[in-house]
Amino acid sequence: MSETGPFEREVERIRASGVLGRSGRLRELFDFLAQRGPAQPVSQADIAYGVFGQLDAGADDATARVYVHRLRKRLAEFYARDGAEAGRLTLPAGSYELVFEEAAQDSARRGARRPSMLWLAALLLLAALAVSFVMGRETGSAGPAAQANAIWQPFLDSDRQIVVAVGDYYIFGEIDPFEPERGRMIRDFTINSPTDLARAQESEPERYGQAEDMGLSYLPLSSAYALRSLMPVLARHSQPVEVVAASAVSPQMLRDRNVVYIGLVSGMGLLEETTFGSSDFSVGETYDELRDAVSGRSYSSGEALSRTSTEYYRDFGYIARFRRPGGALVAVVAGARDTGLRGLAPLAVGELDARLEDVAAGDESFEAVFEFTGQQGADLSSRLDLARKRR
Repeated sequence: MSETGPFEREVERIRASGVLGRSGRLRELFDFLAQRGPAQPVSQADIAYGVFGQLDAGADDATARVYVHRLRKRLAEFYARDGAEAGRLTLPAGSYELVFEEAAQDSARRGARRPSMLWLAALLLLAALAVSFVMGRETGSAGPAAQANAIWQPFLDSDRQIVVAVGDYYIFGEIDPFEPERGRMIRDFTINSPTDLARAQESEPERYGQAEDMGLSYLPLSSAYALRSLMPVLARHSQPVEVVAASAVSPQMLRDRNVVYIGLVSGMGLLEETTFGSSDFSVGETYDELRDAVSGRSYSSGEALSRTSTEYYRDFGYIARFRRPGGALVAVVAGARDTGLRGLAPLAVGELDARLEDVAAGDESFEAVFEFTGQQGADLSSRLDLARKRR
């Protein structure tokens, strides 16, 4: 093997960076592939035996797949951090070999990378714009003159900036290295972050061996309808309103700013503990359910079981406002499911039921539950089930 070639120089640069650690399986895998030289493919069985000492590994070895996947990600992280000088080392999908790509070749590759994902992002953006346009045609523009009721007036009177946190859900990709066109996006209720995915790959390589963090999350469509209702009111604040994903909310944000959560109960993230830690309500195991410790009642959504049929079902919306110990305001506008959120948002900014008006008046902390009758995602009727001060 040449001592001065670009492949060998890049191998040494990666080793010296420490991105693979000084020892461990990932470093051993890299050294195993690097020792064979550039563009010298090996099989999963070769890796299983040469790196992990597995004598009886078959042609499809999950451990080898998982570690090759991790090495591919670690190389991408290295070049994102330190850049590519003369070129970069890659592990092409569908084969197990280190390939050196020169800078010009690398630039062309990055320009053409995952066009299907770019088209997906563009289509999602167009869909969001279409929804916004349709909703604007249906409801008209509330504009800056939209009035604030008793729920929102304290937010407008405060000097703190308003942050709208929208409930989001982590999704990952499952990529077949031999047939990449068969890749798919997956929402797994047990996987809610890249860290969760890495742990799952470690503990269940047979199930998550082909999974890949794509840096993506999604929002329920009902969030767009809710934002359409609430943003004209919140936009009357003297400072610009910031919109973030709920997964991006930090303790510092909850300390320094006033936060409004919009989304489903299941997408609250850090705000779940913040909200229900000082509430008489708690979230059920399925996240389609709220339990009231005062009355002993359980509010359980029926949307999941009946959404695709013509049957009527019940869904629920939860709204609350309270102050954090440091003085920051938090409001929650959440649906158990989409029907509840779509129905709740306009009620939250309109003329309030007398009972809700009473508990929301002034600067008091309160919480309330609405019940909705739904059919195939449409909220057909609503009623305020309870409204009371928070403890």
